Amino acid sequence: MTAEGSDFLQLDIGDAPPGRRSDWLASRLRHAISDGRLPVGSRLPATRALAADLRVSRGVVTEAYQRLVEDGHVAGRGRAGTVVVAAPARTKEQTTSGPPAAGTIFRPAPGIGVFDSLRSTPAKIDLSPGVPDLTAFPRTAWLRAERTVLNDLSAASFGYGDPRGAPALRLAIAHWIARTRGITADADDVLIVAGVAQGLGLLAQVLGDNGISEIAVEDPSSLGARQHLHDRRLATPPIRVDEDGIDVGELVRSGAPAVLLTPAHQFPTGVVLGGERRRELMRWAADGGLIIEDDYDAEHRYDRPPVPALRSMLAEQVCYAGSVSKWLAPALRVGWMLVPPRYRDEVVAAKRFADLGNAVLPQLVLAHLMESGEMEQQLRFVRKRHRRRRDAMIDALRTHLPDAVVHGAAAGLHLTITFDAEFSDLDFAAAALEEGVKVQPLSWHCQRPMNPGLVLGYGSSPASDIAEGIAVLGKIRR
Repeated sequence: MTAEGSDFLQLDIGDAPPGRRSDWLASRLRHAISDGRLPVGSRLPATRALAADLRVSRGVVTEAYQRLVEDGHVAGRGRAGTVVVAAPARTKEQTTSGPPAAGTIFRPAPGIGVFDSLRSTPAKIDLSPGVPDLTAFPRTAWLRAERTVLNDLSAASFGYGDPRGAPALRLAIAHWIARTRGITADADDVLIVAGVAQGLGLLAQVLGDNGISEIAVEDPSSLGARQHLHDRRLATPPIRVDEDGIDVGELVRSGAPAVLLTPAHQFPTGVVLGGERRRELMRWAADGGLIIEDDYDAEHRYDRPPVPALRSMLAEQVCYAGSVSKWLAPALRVGWMLVPPRYRDEVVAAKRFADLGNAVLPQLVLAHLMESGEMEQQLRFVRKRHRRRRDAMIDALRTHLPDAVVHGAAAGLHLTITFDAEFSDLDFAAAALEEGVKVQPLSWHCQRPMNPGLVLGYGSSPASDIAEGIAVLGKIRR
């Protein structure tokens, strides 16, 4: 049995990344073997014939075939050609019945795996919030920094590191937050964590061990953050958010000993904590309240410099958290925390027993980029791209959803829209997903009833996709 031409691949090699066509072709061939399009015993096309069919050099095909030989999937049989001799084991992903239906994702009480389900569900246009322009990742600068770091790295540096994080990155973070957030800190104050999510989980564990059973949160606020607190058996009493940020009076009346805030750019409403509210909050903290400051989206301010971090005003009562997820890539899983002294050793111990510390090499690369000025340059670059995409989304909303009220346009990577109407935003989001557009319903992030709405990310999508996606939402709304 012989596979003739490239029809069995069902793809155009134009999809392949430049310079990696052999990798791409080898991957497509593995899939074809795995799913039975190239069964065991079948013969691959001659390298010359397949190269001509795909309009690539013969070397690309020869190298791809060699990868499969090395994997043990095919073997050269002389005049009989290259024959499939073994199929790769099929993964769970390949054998499952497919992604969950939209109606099963968008439920009034979303489960702990709801974000995983939404991410794994295919969609033509992804307007999920919280993701920057991943195509803008500074690959060249990262590789250059990695080579520099490796050239200078001692053999001992490949051993187990400090669970608090690499000293070089902790120092670079201290310098970074001093320059960008007005925070005075030493390297010893900084704990490197696997993103704000891990930091929040570690802190919640320690606070629970110290007798704290609840942490107040803004309402609306991040569903994901609340899930992390609930995982540690902490209650999350909701505190109203208005145009000036969290209602500190309601916080005081709640009696909660701690509060989780996103004061620089509140998620999801986008409001900035006002000056008088900041002063009220500082008085509350001075009386013993603990502030957990998630410095969410502080790097992406478009109308003016961001307000100073709360940590810069009252260090002893503020646990500060930040990360590179919103301006480099979430996949790096690098974040940092500054923990008040009374909890610091316990949080470090929790980090030690969680994973012995983050991977050291990415920390050293990031430290190099921060100290060299590359990160400031990267931020200036992505701000311009994100601002253009925000403008494209606002224009599209004016055209296709004129009855939507837009919130949070001055900063960040997302917009929240609300409607003065009665309908289910869960049904709206489910209908959008059925039409190939991925969004989040505002009600996911609310603990108390509010107007229906959507949370729409623009960071990771080109302007053309944004316009098309909003047009689809407009058709559904009509």
